[in-house]
Amino acid sequence: MKYIDMHCDTITALYRSNGSLLENDLHIDLHKMEKGECFLQNFAVFTDIKNQDSSFTWNAIDYYYKQLELFKDKIRPVYSFEDIEENEKNGYMNAMLTLEEGSVIDDDLNNLDRFYDKGVRMITLTWNYPNGIGYPNFTFSKDTYENALYTLNEKDGLTEFGIEYIRRMEELGIIIDVSHLSDAGFYDVIKYSTKPFVASHSGARAVCGVARNLSDDMIRLLSEKGGVTGINYCSAFIEDRNEEFTTVEGMVDHIRHIVKIGGIDCVGLGSDFDGIGNKLEIKDCSGMQMLYEALKKYFNEEEIEKIFWKNVYRVYKETLK
Repeated sequence: MKYIDMHCDTITALYRSNGSLLENDLHIDLHKMEKGECFLQNFAVFTDIKNQDSSFTWNAIDYYYKQLELFKDKIRPVYSFEDIEENEKNGYMNAMLTLEEGSVIDDDLNNLDRFYDKGVRMITLTWNYPNGIGYPNFTFSKDTYENALYTLNEKDGLTEFGIEYIRRMEELGIIIDVSHLSDAGFYDVIKYSTKPFVASHSGARAVCGVARNLSDDMIRLLSEKGGVTGINYCSAFIEDRNEEFTTVEGMVDHIRHIVKIGGIDCVGLGSDFDGIGNKLEIKDCSGMQMLYEALKKYFNEEEIEKIFWKNVYRVYKETLK
């Protein structure tokens, strides 16, 4: 069954290594995507703002387009919802450009327009650092990372600039992504947004208690907004205190819980491939049909279609311009 994946770090990894999207030793390349039946892959440019500035972002975007041009016989970029339909009709896989770390606009909303013009169609507002837009649940530090994973920030949400930022995103047709955002920030997005938004790579906090996952209340509100959370395949987000191995059944547990709380229309896939370091039962995107087979035990074909692609497809139809 075809699938949409809302988040991977493959392009960032390829840019750093001067690698090829056609074939590589990462979780994602075009050959693996074809084998796994990929319909649309979101490619995130991740910028570590403590060590990089927006020039890294722009250069990585240029690298993304060079790769798409090299392999345009297999994959084409998405700028509008109509592009998704047209690419599929012509036998191409879809690539959608996203940003992980919204502060790369350098506190200038005019740069948000520039990124839109360059093809960015989703932005993760924060990574694990506070920025001009808002706050994460925890601030990244290698020494305190494991304990910090369970630290919630229910006080610091969007800044005034952050509110302006998401309003301009919706005007342009850029999807708001709340993965990494603080709990307080999530509720601000609920308050100030007018369209469906996503948590592109997060799970269910009731199943695994890390702060990067969504509480049941968040799942309900996201569902009421028409949004979707994409299940993150990272083992630390699937099972508490597990940094080693992601099982398919563990992924299914999160999907079942989100469906139980928010309904069948609010869950999708957000692998975080090439941004996670642990081993996986689904070793790369070529194995995506393993999840399809596992879901058959709990869901019918129509429901699995929604999980695999239709829910995200609907959000894109309602938000992209």
